[in-house]
This record gives sequence, structure tokens and C-alpha cells, in this order.
Amino acid sequence: MKTKKNLLMVLSVSVAAGNAAAQTNAAALGREEYITVAENVKLHITDWGEGKPVVLIHGWPLSDAMYEYQYQFLMEKGYRVIGITLRGFGKSDKPYGAYNYDVYAADIKAVLDKLGVEGATLGGFSMGGAISIHYVAKYNSAHVSKLALFGAAAPIWTKRDDYNYGFSKEDVNDLISLSKVNRPQLLENFGKIFGASETALPAGIAAWLGGINIEASPYATTQSLIALRDTDLRGDLAKITIPTVILHGANDKICEYALAEQMNKGINDSYIVKFENSGHGLFFEELEKFNAELLAFLQK
Repeated sequence: MKTKKNLLMVLSVSVAAGNAAAQTNAAALGREEYITVAENVKLHITDWGEGKPVVLIHGWPLSDAMYEYQYQFLMEKGYRVIGITLRGFGKSDKPYGAYNYDVYAADIKAVLDKLGVEGATLGGFSMGGAISIHYVAKYNSAHVSKLALFGAAAPIWTKRDDYNYGFSKEDVNDLISLSKVNRPQLLENFGKIFGASETALPAGIAAWLGGINIEASPYATTQSLIALRDTDLRGDLAKITIPTVILHGANDKICEYALAEQMNKGINDSYIVKFENSGHGLFFEELEKFNAELLAFLQK
């Protein structure tokens, strides 16, 4: 009888230890940091928190790391926040091939399909905002219930005969040429006009963003400038039927404020939040306001 009791105690201890080990192992597994979206193409993902999902797409030529000061804020407010680095940038794969809004939108779809998220808010900055518009229009808001645009390079980044906003095509051609012969100079030039003034961003933050930029593939950097120059999303705006917020800096020198007004006119259920003291870097220049306005939109 005593032997039987001892045996039961040993078994009980073993089961408890096994359960604890299983829980520890499950916790240690974590979430995928890289997701395969096509043959030979893996994208880097930041996936933190629990709750309703918020998916964030970076701008040119940054990576998902740009949202460092949104990730923890949103996670602590009860959201699951997912940052996707587009192919060619940051820690994602940088294959030779096409780099355009169709490819980027397809990659986002592949990630969201695999993660199985539903009812997400999709947010995009600069080129990432333009890509987010294209994603929602092309895939009929798959996985997405709201859209947030931050200094978006849309509906067109360059002037046309019937569209007098943005850079001239000749100016962008100069940027493309510089990208091929002196990419650090190109990035330095953009850094000078990123904020409302050259000193709007603290030196440490500017250096941090510059370090992210230089990680990008030279080829993807150039090809994405071509996509920015040539892509016209005016036809996509009317296809967006989900609630949309447009956060835009009043002093934006890279995506002028008039672009926000054009997006607002073209997207039915949309409104603008103007950042009076920001240039293109509104996500840091007015960090508290940016996070508060994004949270307010999420809670609507």
C-alpha cells in the first residue's frame, strides 16, 4: 500500500513537472518573426500584443522598425500590433525582381492570410500609405475593417497635366539618377526635408532613421522611386468603403498637405487630422498627438 502511495506521488510530481515544462516551452516558442510570402521571399514581421489587430506598413526606404514608438503604446492599450517590412527593405529578403504596388500588396495579403487576422486596422506611412490604399482597393478590404493613412504618398506623388500636386517627374528622375550613383547623398537630402525644419527631429532620432534607410536594397530603393513616380491611385480611392483617417503634417515637404485633401475628397468615409507642427515625420515630431489620434480612430 505504501509503495502504491509513493508511486502515485511520483507520478503526480512528474505530471506537474511535465505540464510546467510544456508551458515554459510554449511560451518560449514565440511568434514567427519571418513569414514566407513567395518562393525565396521572406518578410520580417513585428508581432506584439493581444487583442484587435493593427497592421502597420512603413514608408520608403524605411522598415517596420520605424514604428518603435507605436508598438509598445498600442500593445499596452490592448491591441495586437503587426508591422510588416516590405521586400527589399530592412530585415526582409531583397531579391531581384519587380518592386511595385501590386507586388507589395500581394505580399501584405500573403502575410495576413497566413496570420489569419480579421477586422484589422491597416495603417501606412508615405509610400506605405499608398500601398495600403492599393491593397484595400485591390483585395476588397480583405482582413481589414479600417484604414489609417500617415503622410501618405497618394493618390499620386508626381504632377500630371490634370493634377498639380507633388514633385515634378523631372525632379523624381533626378532622385532616381542620384540613387544609382550616390545613395547616401540621396538619403541625406531626404533627411534634411523629412521634418518641418532641418532640426525638427532630435539628432539621435534622425541618425536612427538614417540607419534604417541605409539597410534597404539599392535596387529596391530605386525601383520604388520609379513606382512612386508612375503610380496613379485616383481610381482606387472610390473603391475604399471602410472608415479612413488621414493624419498629415501641415509642413510636409515630401508629401505636401494638398495630397491629404485629395485623398479626403476621393475616399467617402474619411476625415483629416492636421498636424500643424509637423513635416513628413509626424509619427515622431508630434508623437503624443499621433498616438492619441490613432488610438481614437481605433476606438471609434
